[in-house]
Amino acid sequence: MRIRLRQRRHTVAGIALLTALTTTAALPPAAADRHEHPRGDGLSATIRYTEYGIPHILAEDYANLGFGTGWAQAADQVCTLADGFLTVRGERSRWFGPDAAPDGSLSSATTNLAGDLYFRGVRDTHTVEKLLATPAPAGPSRDVKDAMRGWAAGYNAWLKQNRITDPACKGAEWVKPVTTLDVAARGFAISVLGGQGRGVDGIAAAQPPTAGAREQASPSRDEIAHAARELFSQEDSDMGSNAVAFSGATTANGRGLLLGNPHYPWQGGRRFWQSQQTIPGELDVMGGSLLGTTTISIGHNSRIAWSHTVATGVTLNLHRLTLDPSDPTAYVVDGRREKMTKRTVTVPVRGGADVTRTQWWTRYGPVVTSLGAQLPLPWTAGTAYALNDPNAVNMRASDTALGFSKARSTDEVLRALRRTQGIPWVNTIAADSRGHSLFTQSQVLPRITDDLAARCSTPLGKVTYPASGVAVLDGSRGDCALGRDKDAVQPGIFGPARMPVLKDAPYAENSNDSAWLANADRPLTGYERIFGTVGTPRSMRTRGAVEDVSAMADKGGLKVADLQKQQFADRAPAGDLAAADAAKTCADLPGGTATGSDGTAVEVGQACRVLAGWDRTMSTGSRGALLFDRFWRKLTATVPADKLWKVPFSAADPVRTPHTLDTRQPGFATALADAVAELRGAGIPLDGKLGANQFVVRGDKRIPVHGGTESLGVWNKVEPAWDPKGGGYTEVVHGSSYIQAVGWDGGSCPVARTLLTYSQSSNPDSPRYNDQTHLYSQRKWVTERFCEKDIRRSPALKVVRVRG
Repeated sequence: MRIRLRQRRHTVAGIALLTALTTTAALPPAAADRHEHPRGDGLSATIRYTEYGIPHILAEDYANLGFGTGWAQAADQVCTLADGFLTVRGERSRWFGPDAAPDGSLSSATTNLAGDLYFRGVRDTHTVEKLLATPAPAGPSRDVKDAMRGWAAGYNAWLKQNRITDPACKGAEWVKPVTTLDVAARGFAISVLGGQGRGVDGIAAAQPPTAGAREQASPSRDEIAHAARELFSQEDSDMGSNAVAFSGATTANGRGLLLGNPHYPWQGGRRFWQSQQTIPGELDVMGGSLLGTTTISIGHNSRIAWSHTVATGVTLNLHRLTLDPSDPTAYVVDGRREKMTKRTVTVPVRGGADVTRTQWWTRYGPVVTSLGAQLPLPWTAGTAYALNDPNAVNMRASDTALGFSKARSTDEVLRALRRTQGIPWVNTIAADSRGHSLFTQSQVLPRITDDLAARCSTPLGKVTYPASGVAVLDGSRGDCALGRDKDAVQPGIFGPARMPVLKDAPYAENSNDSAWLANADRPLTGYERIFGTVGTPRSMRTRGAVEDVSAMADKGGLKVADLQKQQFADRAPAGDLAAADAAKTCADLPGGTATGSDGTAVEVGQACRVLAGWDRTMSTGSRGALLFDRFWRKLTATVPADKLWKVPFSAADPVRTPHTLDTRQPGFATALADAVAELRGAGIPLDGKLGANQFVVRGDKRIPVHGGTESLGVWNKVEPAWDPKGGGYTEVVHGSSYIQAVGWDGGSCPVARTLLTYSQSSNPDSPRYNDQTHLYSQRKWVTERFCEKDIRRSPALKVVRVRG
């Protein structure tokens, strides 16, 4: 161990001496308590910047690597990071008022106060400290905790040594040093996004009924089923992804290929940030990290590449509580009375008195009175609901990411997943230099078997579980406990043996549908409903993706360039299926007019010709793309999916069905008329180029954006904000983010092309504010510099030595 450490130090020192270094001033001595603001005494890192401000961080151990990572993230994203730390400290109301809405990056809270009440409760009960103290493998490893401590010290060092220029927080008092606990709390918030994070408003609002209070009317079974489906629908989610791994059987050189295309928010705390992390002899990995985290979330090393897609596994369940008739804050299990745990939380509020509220917790988790706006869960005199989120005791995601970062094959990726079991809400797709491919839905999910759901579901659960995978169990029965799998690292979750896995298929692809069709020729079955569905209609994006990648696999001889073409082909599968029928029916409308939803007759003759001539892509130069987009959104919003097509879905032909647009539906002509009237009313030509009306504004420049919405099925997904007065789609809310196409050319150095669509920095005064966004607009890529020789050859090379 001493020899290895000495070798690392000599390597770091040797590289540091190769180029001129900028040395920063030292900070005052560190505080004795490591949870206080770390100041990084003795910590340092070398950061080598290449084109587009991509940092290559070199350090001798995990604490120093964390230091360099925290410093470099702060340099690019200090305001976004500082805003997120306010969230996890429960201090948004103090600085911005209780009624303002947070950006939604770290929870579903609709107001600052609701989010603060939740996160102050987490802080007051020392939840995160207890997780940090849990021994590995159930808790985080020493390497991860060292990296967190180093990250906090690096962030604080940057604050101490630099002046903030970003107008979003320049001179703001709320930008303050952080603690190791703050960094860990941010990781906790990301882990529970799919569980407690969904129920923040309902947790904050849950109060026992008062005497004489009127009970809410219960929604119908159909309304409940619809609400549950909508709550976990990928179509309305602000996160998604595509990824495909190709095995060596399909590639030009017999090695694997991977294309990763996560769809994440373009603003706020769930942005990706690109870097390389190197500890000589221990770690060498490159990719995208979620802001505020210490590890690479999606990336590659010299032997393997991996990506993630948001999975269909439902990361929470509910327990219906049978309450004591004399006390609505006590519930009964197997005939025995249990008192709820009362948590009193106080939140400071700007310009007003502190707000104090009570939260109620049970053996199952917090009492919750709603999941989103769609699914009310009323607390009555006899019944309440508690939310179980197994990821609320999971702080292992960083160890899983480290396992990927050090893996040498897809088998080692699987071993890392089985050892750490830290992935909360995503699938994993990977390829390696030996030609292996992998898909696995290895998530931390409540251990809800179909048998348990059949035995223990309440009447509500009998509706929600088949419809959406949300189990509602009878909390009054001890035999309805979730139990434990022998290979599970924590009780109440599925062990690795239960996870859907597909190894060495010619292609393994996922676009946020269930594991069933990761490869259409090798469908995955046999998993529990909570993981997702089998034999059900696939999304338009999944259908288009499987068509594309299966054709690529059949063709063979694939290279990284083929992945790049797939990423930016911008094919709209919905257009291929429906545009010709829409144009023909449009041309046959009597008098060339259609009646809009307001009863106005609209001339649509030009629209018919535009739709007929559209090239079926969402390219910036495409004419007719915007018209079809607006028409399709209106049509699919009014015509139910099972009424949209003449040929229905068939599980025997899931990629090609349903098909043939049913233009006889009354909503067809109405949607067409409304789309035409909308564009004309906004002064937008029906045949205008997409890029003229789908763009982002950076500084004083419009940057055209290609890609399309979820319902169109475009691989290169973007979800833009519609502003007809501003000229159309004037900003991307979420969509393609950190994109990577990775392969191996026969040598030890991987071939990688990457793109961070929104660029490294959100500071408009930074040269890294929009440089990669311009590349994205032009369908250009960054040629990655992973190997040492390539880093040294960079014409933009800048080396900075940072230290505490």
